[in-house]
Amino acid sequence: MQFHGSYILYNSVTPANGNIASNRYRVAPPRHDTWSRGASGSLIILLAMALCSCSAIPLPSFVGARQDVTGSITPANPLSPSMDAEDWRRAKGALGLALDPQGNGEAVAWDNPKSGARGAFTPVGAAKPVDDRICRSFLTSVGGSLPQRSLQGSACRSKDGDWTLGEVSPWTGGKTG
Repeated sequence: MQFHGSYILYNSVTPANGNIASNRYRVAPPRHDTWSRGASGSLIILLAMALCSCSAIPLPSFVGARQDVTGSITPANPLSPSMDAEDWRRAKGALGLALDPQGNGEAVAWDNPKSGARGAFTPVGAAKPVDDRICRSFLTSVGGSLPQRSLQGSACRSKDGDWTLGEVSPWTGGKTG
């Protein structure tokens, strides 16, 4: 068998008379198998989809990277670093009642029988609108199982009704807010 460009010359011996017969077979041009083309096309599409989906995941930048606060580490509570989540939930409820502009302006106490923590909030002055929020100053004391502290500060209520503490500092006995 010999290959000559576009055909193969194939010599064979015929069994009947023993003569050598030459047969020419035309060689077809290389055929691209449709299955392999489809498979490689699918592979390219899957690879492109996988790479594009990575763009939806924010990747950190090495230049000017900023650090985002996650829920895994919570900052210390400004009223007392020793407060647990339930203490803060109860204190925040009392804060909202005490600072409510429609309230009576009296102190509102809170306590957590399970932890022994307790405290009170006393509104100081009138509520004031600040940047689409209602803000008010307060005095507070915490104690019980928590270290005894007297503090002054402010908090603001957003349109959704949630109060957020502003600046909180030790009470100096002077005028607040």
